[in-house]
Formats: sequence, C-alpha cells, structure tokens
Amino acid sequence: MHLLFICNFLSFLAFLPSSVYASVLAIDYGADGIKASLMKPGVPFDVLLNKDSKRKIQASVAWKNGDRLFGADAYNMASRVPKDTFSSLKFLQAAPSDSPIVNYYGTISSAELVETSRRTVGLKRSDGSEWSVEELIAMQFAYIKHLAEAVAGEKVYDVIVTVPPFYSQFERDAVADAIEIAGLRTLALVNDGTAVAVNYAMTRTFTTPETHIIFDAGASAIRATVVTFDAMKDAAKTTTITVSGVGYDRITGGTELDRRLREILIAAFNNKHKRDIRGDQKGMAKLWKEAGRVKAILSANNEAMAAVESAAFDLDFQAKVTRAEFEEACADLVPRFAQPIWDALVNAGLSLENISSVILTGGSTRTPMIQAAIKAAVGEDKIALNVNADEAAVLGAALHGASLSRQFKTKSFKVSDISVHNIQASYFATSASPSARPRTISTLIFPAGSKVGTKKTLTFKRKEDFAIWLDYKNLVAPGFPMQILEAEISGVSEALQNLTDLGAVEPVVKATLSLSESGFVSVTDAVAFGEIKDESITGKLKGFFGAGSSASPEETETGSAENTPPRDTEAASSTASPSASSNSSAPEETEVKKPVPKENTIPLNITVKFVSIPPMTVAEKKTARSRLRAADAQEAAKTRREEARNSFEAYLYRLRDLLEDDNQASPFKKCSKESERATISEKLDSSFNWLHEKGDDADTPQFLDKRSTLETLERPIIHRYQEIEAFPRALNTSQMWNWSTRLFLTEAKANLTAEAAAGLPSKWTAEELAALEKTLLDHESWLNEWVEKQKSVKFNEDPVIETTEMKARAKVLETHLQKLVKRKVPKQTKPKTTSSATTSSTSPTPEPTAESNTSSEGTTTTPAAPPEQETVPPVQAHDEL
Repeated sequence: MHLLFICNFLSFLAFLPSSVYASVLAIDYGADGIKASLMKPGVPFDVLLNKDSKRKIQASVAWKNGDRLFGADAYNMASRVPKDTFSSLKFLQAAPSDSPIVNYYGTISSAELVETSRRTVGLKRSDGSEWSVEELIAMQFAYIKHLAEAVAGEKVYDVIVTVPPFYSQFERDAVADAIEIAGLRTLALVNDGTAVAVNYAMTRTFTTPETHIIFDAGASAIRATVVTFDAMKDAAKTTTITVSGVGYDRITGGTELDRRLREILIAAFNNKHKRDIRGDQKGMAKLWKEAGRVKAILSANNEAMAAVESAAFDLDFQAKVTRAEFEEACADLVPRFAQPIWDALVNAGLSLENISSVILTGGSTRTPMIQAAIKAAVGEDKIALNVNADEAAVLGAALHGASLSRQFKTKSFKVSDISVHNIQASYFATSASPSARPRTISTLIFPAGSKVGTKKTLTFKRKEDFAIWLDYKNLVAPGFPMQILEAEISGVSEALQNLTDLGAVEPVVKATLSLSESGFVSVTDAVAFGEIKDESITGKLKGFFGAGSSASPEETETGSAENTPPRDTEAASSTASPSASSNSSAPEETEVKKPVPKENTIPLNITVKFVSIPPMTVAEKKTARSRLRAADAQEAAKTRREEARNSFEAYLYRLRDLLEDDNQASPFKKCSKESERATISEKLDSSFNWLHEKGDDADTPQFLDKRSTLETLERPIIHRYQEIEAFPRALNTSQMWNWSTRLFLTEAKANLTAEAAAGLPSKWTAEELAALEKTLLDHESWLNEWVEKQKSVKFNEDPVIETTEMKARAKVLETHLQKLVKRKVPKQTKPKTTSSATTSSTSPTPEPTAESNTSSEGTTTTPAAPPEQETVPPVQAHDEL
C-alpha cells in the first residue's frame, strides 16, 4: 500500500522538544538486496534512496583500485574483479567453515573463502587481506548509515534490523556484531514476517480477529508466518499482532532459482563452444548476472534470449531459454515451495479453514512457478497481494522500531512473537559418591513456539558453584552446533553461608533464564535465596496471615527482556574459553506470586562462556571497527585528493582561457598588465607540465599549494575588477549620507533656534550639532580628495581608495547621525497652557526617500529623496572575470 496511507496513522512529534528528537534506522538486509527506512520527525516516512535514487540497494561490497564500492556499483564489478566482489553474504552469517552452506556458497560465488579464528568464514581479497563476514556486512550497514545521516542531517545511531525467524543465536549474534562494528546501536532484531505483519496492520482496523499467513519468498529462503490480528478494548484501541506459527525452508529461495538457471546457461555455452566456462571466474560471474536478468524476463514471458558479450575466452554467448525449460530444471523444488505454509499451520495448531488470506511478499513471489505452487496449495481465492512485496518488511520494521523508541508516537499496537527452536538447559546432577560419574540432566526451558520476552527461573538445591548449559534440542541448520553457551554461577558457598547466618532455612540458588524480544537466550540473573523465619509474635502473626517473606521468585515471567545478546560489551566482558562445571543437583521449578524481599537474596556471579561459535569479543570488534575507520579515512583522503586535483586542473584551464582570449576589452585583459599576464602564463605552463608529469603521485597539499601560487598572481587582477564593480555603489552611499546629514543639520538648527525662543526643550544642543557638522565636513573633504585621485587611476592599476574604507568612513557619519535622530524630545518641566503652537523637530531617516510623520510632541520632518547627484565613478562595470 502506498506510503501516504501509512503516514496518515503516524504522529511523530509526540509533543517533544526538538532537542530530544532522535532517529531510528530500519534495515531489511537480504541476500540479494537491502532496503532501508528512516524514522525522524520532520522527515517523510519512506524508503531511503541511494546515490542513484534507487529504492533497492544491492547487498554487495567490492574493491576497485583500492576504493570500496557498494550497491549496484559493487555488484557490477563481479564480472571484472570476481575475487574482490562479495555478494549474498547472508548465507555465511555465523556459518561454521565446514558446514554445507559454505559449500553451497561456493557454487554461487567465485570469492575465496578462508577460516577465521572463531571457526567461521572469512573472505580473502586479491591483495591478500582477509575480512570476516561481520566486517563486510558492517561496511554495508555503515554505508546505509551514511545515506540515512545525509537525509536526517544528524548522526544516526539506533537501528532495527530484520532477520529470518529461523535464525539461530549464532546468526543473530553475527548481525548484532555487524551492527556494532558499523557504529550503530541495536534497538531490536525483528523477524521479517512479523515486520510485514506490522506494516499490514498499520493501515487497517480489525473489528473481529483475523488470521493470515505472511508468505515471504526471498532470495535466500522461504518462510511462512501465521499471524492473528485483533483489537483490544482499551482507550487507545490497541491492535494486537500475535504470531502463532512459523514454517521455513533455508535454501529454496530466489538464489537457488538463479543458480539452476545459470546451470542451463553454462550447459548451453559449453555445448555451443565445446569449452567449459566453469574454469573462468569472470565468465561465471557474467552468467550469474545474466541468469538474474533472464529470470526476471521469464516471470512475464514464456521465453527469453540470454546474451553475454565476450562471456569467456573472447567468445560471445547467445541462447534462448524457455520458461518450460526453466521450470523443468526446478521441478524437484515445486513441492517445497508451499511446505512452509503447512509447517506453520501445524506449529500454530490451525488448519487452512482458519486462515483469511495468504499475503505474498518477497521478490521471488513474482516467479510464476512459485505463485502456481501457492495457488494450488491454498486456492487462488486465498492469495492476497495487498502489501508491497519489496518494501513491506522494512517499513514494518521502521514502524516497530518507532514504537520501541520513546521519541515517537505511532498507532498503538502490541506485538507478540515466538521462537521457532527448542532450547533446553543442561546441568550436572549431584553424584551419589565422589567417584561416581556425574549425570547430566536436561530441561526444556523454551520449547518451540515460546513467546519472546519470556523469563523462567530455576531453583537449585546446591552448596557449591555450578554451571548451566543452554543448548538447542534439535539441529537448527546442517553443520551448525547445538551448544549455545555455558553460564558458570559462582559465589554460591559464601552466599548460602551468609543466608544461614541470618537464619535462613534451607537456602537455594535461583537462576533466571531469559528469551529476549530479539530472540537471544541467556542466564540473566542468579541469586542465593533463603526464607528467614521471624520467631517473634509479630512475625508469626504476619506468617499466619500470609504476609511472611517465604515467597520465592516466579518460575515464569512474560515481559520485555533485554534486546542485547549475552556477550561481551564495552562495559563488561566475559571469559570465552569453555571449561567443565562442578556437579549439581537437579533443579526444582516452582511458581510463586509474592516478590522476594531484598534481605532474603544475595546476588551471585555469572560468567558466560561460548563453547561452540563465539560471538566477536570486545577486542575483536574494536579491531574490526578500527579497520573500517581506517578504510573510511583512507577513502576520504583519496576523495579529497581527487577533488583537489580536479579543482586544480579545472582552474588551470579556466586561467588559460582567460589568457588566450582575443577580446582585449574583456575584464581580465583590461584589469591586468602585460607583465602580470606574462608571469601568470609562465607559471601556468610550468603547472601544466608538473600536473602531467607528477600529478599522479602528488598529494592533496601539493595541489593546494600549486593552486595557491597561481591565485596569488591572479588575485590583484580580480581585486581591481571587484573594486571597479563596487565603487559606484559605495560612492553613492557615501554621498547619500552626506546629503542626509546636511539636510538634518539645516532643519535641526532652525528648530533649535525656534525652540529656544519659545522656551521649549530641545532634543539636541548646539555643541552636538556642531560636532555632527564637523564629522560631515571631515567626511566630505576626505571623499572629495580621494575621489579626485581615483579619477586618474587606470583599469589595470590598483585603486588608491578602497571601497572597504569608503564604507567604514560612511559608517562613522551614519552612526553619528542616527544617534541624534533617534533621540526623544525631553519632557517639559513647566507645561504651558496658553501656547497653541507646536514645535517642529526634524527627524530624517537614512534613506534617500522618506515620509513626514506628526506626533503629539511635535512635527518631525524627514528629508525628501536627494536630488540626482553626479557620482564620479572612475570606471564602468564590466562582465565578470
């Protein structure tokens, strides 16, 4: 739906002063493209445009001659520098270096992959430098940040990023790390299907509950999200958006279709030219780009002509591809297109009859075979095309981000999302004997379908330090680990002893586990708790009536949890090496309703360790950020150098044109001497020679110095012309103030005499008028003397009188005159009742034209416009140099 309809539901100002306004950036990061939107008061709510005014930005970064390129510029470099062009990085987020997805990535990209110290994937440039996936994605986020700041006119920090709902904690960590490296703050991570649901709800009202399926077919995957929309019966008429089921396929997306279409083109090239193009990286990159173009054509036509000039081995390539041929190559994928819908319905416990519509979004939903599969599965009457397939996710994310910020006021809505993976907590049970092998106990803490923002508290009966492991119960993706983190809880013995000394009975340890709104799971709190009995009569009465302090923390709490992941931050760090934990007894899950008094609890230390794929440490992120800043600084310096060179070269050609102009009446020729032109010409020739010989190796200061030398020679000529242009106006202004002052003095003296005769008070004294007259005579004398001298000055000679000095001296006279003009008539000490006459006083204005005004205190006369006076400008105005 058009953005104007969405804007009608927003009120961004929220009655806040401008000093506290903030911006929220939303990024929909895909394997193929990026969309971004900025929420800022006073800025239209829309999708951000790149430098080419495109709404979609290619998710690519490349290097060309040491310069980084982004978007389409980077994507187009793949056929020229395939080893320095990196696209579709979303597939590699947090991927273990030996996982199947890494091998799959090798079939769609020519980039050279390396293993990082964290056993994830990095990419290697042709110059040997290596970059982690987080760093490369951070570069793209920083590029989006720069675009947003250009629109906002201020720094942008808070960002909300869409992620697939099936993303594991490892992948969410990778996104959060990239955000931090880019100099942004994670406001939230939002599942892309949920973001589309927010966008859908913002323009609609729901009188009865409606359940829809958001079917999102993107480049990297297909996912289906079951969402129920309803309205609360509150004053704000809050719209509730509840996710109840998710289904997905991690591979069957637009990229896989492109890969299979490229296989068709590869076979056609090899059959025609009897040579294998797979060995030519540039040729493979060209066919990849052509496959994307042909796929778009086949979405609306039954056949398309593929054509690549000099595809490989200096051979041109042409081939006709039919839609039937393409669909045959993808026949095995057809059953997988609609499977996420059935999986989502099963997870939600619903059937197709409960669904109002299937809302299509994502660029791959335009592919006819995907549309046909969905229509066959749910029926054509269920298909809805009522959201923008490309932009609904980013606009919904922006609206959701605005609702999380206190700086905005949006339509009231409440989002309830879920996690799609089973998460369990594991720990060692207490051994029967010191020599017995400890037994591991696993408890399903957050089963698939758990609401995000949930907290659960486990109660442990133990006396020593222990550890809790958080793991996925099932495999989240092929090749990905199942272990998430290990949380060591220490300080147990001392805390329990302190509680015992206070009179606590059977103290225990309570550990709180959180599933944040952004999908991060962690151990957020651990305390030693004990019930302290009060044996006094008052205490017993309180206990009898239920007011005792024997309550323990709740086992389950639903609410807003921290959106930041459980890992190293700038403020605190945690140990990153895995280790075995001590034995522990089985926890007891209890549910209570009373809050815990502070004196009953003692906080314990929690040390988080990452036993499989660790997120980046603080030191690693600082290093990565420094690398990006160094690249930014290097590119900025190079940009300044190029600007200095281009400016210097343009200046040389302009100066040469002035020297070679045959028109002797041109301003430059009239205002310059032959000797000056000869000097400039000689210096100009040497500058051209220097530019051609050494310009490629020169730095920015050298270009600036060379230009400054020529400007020093040209400056006197420019100054003469500027003085010639400014002199008439400055002279007229000086003469105007002379005339206005003389007129004022004439009338003021007459009024002074009349007022003295009538015994009336006067504004001025004779001494003040005499002082003004002296200032006038001095100014007239100086002006006449130097104007006469200026008459004899030639065009190509320096002026003997500067207009700046003329303005300064005229200002002295103006100030003196205005001081007297603005003075008020003093009050009379003895009012006269027999006088019927009024006293005239003169109050001229500094303008050459004025009006007469009459007040109760007397008549104030302003001088009329001065007569035409003969100004004596030494020269006439000319065209610009």
